[in-house]
Amino acid sequence: MSRRRQIYEGKAKILYEGPEPGTLIQYFKDDATAFNAQKKGTISGKGVLNNRISEHVFTLLGNIGVPTHFIRRLNMREQLIRQVEIIPIEVVVRNVAAGSISKRLGIEEGVQLPRTLIEYYYKDDALGDPLVSEEHIACFGWAGQEEMHDIADMAIRVNDFMSGLFAAIGIRLVDFKLEFGRVWEGDFSRVILADEISPDGCRLWDIETGQKLDKDRFRRDLGGEVEAYQEVARRLGLLPEGLDNAVLDLETHRKKKGK
Repeated sequence: MSRRRQIYEGKAKILYEGPEPGTLIQYFKDDATAFNAQKKGTISGKGVLNNRISEHVFTLLGNIGVPTHFIRRLNMREQLIRQVEIIPIEVVVRNVAAGSISKRLGIEEGVQLPRTLIEYYYKDDALGDPLVSEEHIACFGWAGQEEMHDIADMAIRVNDFMSGLFAAIGIRLVDFKLEFGRVWEGDFSRVILADEISPDGCRLWDIETGQKLDKDRFRRDLGGEVEAYQEVARRLGLLPEGLDNAVLDLETHRKKKGK
């Protein structure tokens, strides 16, 4: 597919004009950032792995009736998506204390929360994506009351499904981030799941060992980021078992094959 006009570039993805009105091409980069882009680096092949993992999860969610922006994967790094009006709220679903909630509330990391917790953060890097309440969201008109009900319902549904999906492959779903967008049908809009679901936005711990299989390995300078992402993909059945050097970059693969 020929390269189209760039619409937007974020920390982990680039959006290009799609082949049809109302569509975009989402390109997954290898760039890695943490702490609102204060820490930057590269995880080789991350974009390929995240593309595959996000495709897999979004497809499964679509199969159980969760509306998403995903249409189909185009190649190793790109997928075709529906164009949405992004709601400027990051929705974080927490099952286990980790990361910022441990720091804010002094809860030891790894403690199972009494109930699933949903938090909302205003999407603004310059402000550090501050934690906000539903009252803030209503006051400033970032989302309507009915939209927030839909968002909360979908977040819980996604959590229930993904907790089971990962538990079945020996992974504990600690927490994860979701983003939502509006699609318009005439004068009416509805909310659908957008962005991506991958080890970039999820905390995934091995159930037996507690080993981190997500971007915390980059955040905390633990190393082994590529291996962790590959392990998640392998357990999901997206990479052959025992393959040490997965094909993560098509150009490199072609060179090795002498093509």
